[in-house]
Amino acid sequence: MSLRVLIVDDEQLAIDRLAGFLGDIEDVEVVAKVRNASAAADAIVSLRPDVVLLDIQMPGRSGMGLATDLDMEDRPEIIFVTAFEHFAPDAFAVDAADYLLKPVRFDRLKQAIVRSQRRIRLKAAAALGESPTVEPNNFLRELWVTVRDGQVRLDIDQIEWIEAAKDYVLLHTATRSYLHRISMSALQDRLDPQALMRVHRSAFVRPGLVQKLERPGKGSLNLVLRDGAIVQVGPSYVKDVLRALTLGED
Repeated sequence: MSLRVLIVDDEQLAIDRLAGFLGDIEDVEVVAKVRNASAAADAIVSLRPDVVLLDIQMPGRSGMGLATDLDMEDRPEIIFVTAFEHFAPDAFAVDAADYLLKPVRFDRLKQAIVRSQRRIRLKAAAALGESPTVEPNNFLRELWVTVRDGQVRLDIDQIEWIEAAKDYVLLHTATRSYLHRISMSALQDRLDPQALMRVHRSAFVRPGLVQKLERPGKGSLNLVLRDGAIVQVGPSYVKDVLRALTLGED
């Protein structure tokens, strides 16, 4: 079955470039090309595309505003396409599949399409109660995170552990922590579980940095990391964590 794609951009040259690239990707069908967010909203309802290639800055309503207003449970996958890097944190906050900078390269567009296909398969499998095979080449490799004077690109390999902080997460590296707006469930869909393992509904940990296990009570488990940080393991995660650390089950 073809992946049905809607292109949204106020610039005809950008639309033509994206449509041309999509024509060279197997099993992809462009179902419509529109030039503003209002027309895009109507097309999403009437055509129900699988993926929307969405410009951010357009006359009238912005692409980011459109994505924010869409129902997260029933919306297509969103791939933002923009000339500006500074919208990246907001893109992750609305759980976009990818974030492409203009002029878009064919290889990056194809990667974004493959990632969207994977996310669609994961959602379909989850709806059926299945556990799909994960494709490691599509895991998130970097994040744009906000700092005082702008944004910086954070390599996922630099992150040692992650903890939830209300509507945000704290990304802890060896040298500093970054506050980033994204949900834990969105991170779980994007992170390689071999690299950053979920150990609690509110925490991920890099397994290779675990130096010690503490058992403060029956059935409970804490992980002591190389820098001394102590991360609690959720009760429902204990067996999987011990198995991942090759210690077997309780």
